[in-house]
Amino acid sequence: MKKVLVIPDSFKGTMTSSEICGIMASSIKKFYPAAEVISLPVADGGEGSVDAFLSALGGEKKPVRVSGPFFDEIDSFYGILSDGKTAVIEMAACAGLPLSTDNLNPEKTTTYGAGQLIADAVASGCTKIIMGLGGSATNDGGTGVAAALGVQFLDADGQSFVPTGGTLSNIAHIDTAGLLPALKTVELVSMCDIDNPLYGEQGAAYIFGPQKGATPDMVHSLDAGLKNLARVVKADMKKDLADMHGAGAAGGMGYGMKAFLDSALQMGIETVLDTVHFDELVRGADAVFTGEGKIDTQSLRGKVVIGIARRTKKAAVPLIALVGDIGEGIEEAYELGVTAIFSINRVAVEYAKARLRAKTDLALTMDSILRVFR
Repeated sequence: MKKVLVIPDSFKGTMTSSEICGIMASSIKKFYPAAEVISLPVADGGEGSVDAFLSALGGEKKPVRVSGPFFDEIDSFYGILSDGKTAVIEMAACAGLPLSTDNLNPEKTTTYGAGQLIADAVASGCTKIIMGLGGSATNDGGTGVAAALGVQFLDADGQSFVPTGGTLSNIAHIDTAGLLPALKTVELVSMCDIDNPLYGEQGAAYIFGPQKGATPDMVHSLDAGLKNLARVVKADMKKDLADMHGAGAAGGMGYGMKAFLDSALQMGIETVLDTVHFDELVRGADAVFTGEGKIDTQSLRGKVVIGIARRTKKAAVPLIALVGDIGEGIEEAYELGVTAIFSINRVAVEYAKARLRAKTDLALTMDSILRVFR
């Protein structure tokens, strides 16, 4: 082997994508010391996305004081990639579940801080912003982001306010005249790996509200609020986006990013592959190694392994996936471009024990595969 790409997702709760890259690269170098190994840790839009992009492409992390999930000022951050023009933002860095674990309440949480991060990135000269939608503690339909960037939400008395999940039903009119003008020249891409609509039984409140602390009654109220938001957006902005795939991501922030900022919504892996110029990097490669915690039928919908497979198939480069667990019914993965799938679990033990030996097992599995290549 002369050139190898390693581009794994994290094994949630076990290994980060950067750690996996290091283990894979070390094994490859052991068997092929002269090989060029290109490491590309994958970000899925949630916590760790900024670090993954910076690790893959270089750049700097910029600290910023912004509004937290309960409008309290907190220390947050975003990344500016080495081109100096691309910002990567995790909405979880200012509106994520870990920031409100002692007081989960999606009726009161806001995405306002994420809008402040966007404004800072624009002021810093960034012309492309990648927004990760993952790990949200919110259900405000992205109205907090919009409010931070100049959109006004008015109640029945004409009073302006910043909506939260619990006050979306109070929105009577929306005025976008004050939207930050500089955004017109900025490309916005939102990383989104779910296809839920904004409201309804498969929407943001019903599917994701309970994990954010919503009671059954609260879920019903939150859903009604999202429905009202969609009604006012349709009336005042002439946009009907409630059924758009991904509208329900991050408590409806997928909807808000598109409705108020005209952001593109894209699968996380597609955003990563485009940003790192994967199609150019894979040319001339002898193999690509990827992986994720579990490959199953959900994976076949276009997540990390399959997203990479579609591109390696076009490039006629073998793709080998190392995973923690292999689910039933994944044979289609081979038709989509995966060459081989290996579980790193070398002994039959429960997850609590398997995760403790995952790094060693990954290295040993890599060694076994590379012995075949050699």
